[in-house]
Amino acid sequence: MPEIIFSGPAGRLEGRYQPGKTDTAPVALILHPHPQYGGTMDNKVTYYLYHAFAHRGFATLRFNFRGVGRSQGEFDNGTGELSDAASALDWLQSMNENSTGTWIAGFSFGAWIGMQLLMRRPEIKGFISVAPPANLYDFSFLAPCPSSGLIIQADQDDLVTPISVQKLVEKLKAQKSITIHHDNIKGANHFFESELNQLMTSVNNYLNKRLTAGD
Repeated sequence: MPEIIFSGPAGRLEGRYQPGKTDTAPVALILHPHPQYGGTMDNKVTYYLYHAFAHRGFATLRFNFRGVGRSQGEFDNGTGELSDAASALDWLQSMNENSTGTWIAGFSFGAWIGMQLLMRRPEIKGFISVAPPANLYDFSFLAPCPSSGLIIQADQDDLVTPISVQKLVEKLKAQKSITIHHDNIKGANHFFESELNQLMTSVNNYLNKRLTAGD
């Protein structure tokens, strides 16, 4: 799990990178929760998502948004963080020019950033969004959502209201040509502190299904 530093819009960005198992391995970018509330690339959910992809041979990158850890810059209310994510994906793709696919996964604030990046990068063919903060941020940009993916919510989340996630899922499921899988983790709070195993069972089952289908 080599530590890396790469250039971002506001200076250097700090990350952890696991090369793919083959020259044509797909790539996956993992995005962490809100920087102003303790979110870093070492957040447990972010860390577990990273290893779910790395374990399957993906070239996988997680990194700290600007102003977090050794990443330069200051928090920019999502605008700069989206630019950071785009730069991270550029770096990841430059390291894997023969990659056969691109995925993105994010937790909370990172899910919001990830789904914005999804709209700007048509090569992203799959996503995992854990606790997307649909009651805190506007997700209307997903019109239409260009890729199929998995949305996971915690039914005891005190930050992201389950009903707001349900409404987002219903909106996306109404769109044609994509499939949205939705899992609700019983008893889990926003950070899935006691339900990480259940969370990752959902993630792993979904990835196994998509990858077995050759997607």
